[in-house]
Amino acid sequence: MDAVGIGKPRVVAARITPCKDGPYIVRGDFEVLDADGNPLALRRGTIALCRCGRSRARPFCDGTHKLVGFRTEAGAAEDPAPRSIDALPAELVTPD
Repeated sequence: MDAVGIGKPRVVAARITPCKDGPYIVRGDFEVLDADGNPLALRRGTIALCRCGRSRARPFCDGTHKLVGFRTEAGAAEDPAPRSIDALPAELVTPD
């Protein structure tokens, strides 16, 4: 399987950007589901998802990462996403 987007124009429906020592910022056309698969009502097209595990508004970030001194691994925010779905752990890949 070819790596995603190499040599082909690509359309990005959603973009997820890890912030250094902070949340994942999600922009674009996306949907967030609860544990039962029901869509959550979102009030904006850009959201911040908690990475520290301490937010009281999970899965959304409430800024608690600053209070608890959350730190990402060195370089984690700068590492590129896998270029192919084959590079992802199987438990992270869900069928459409």
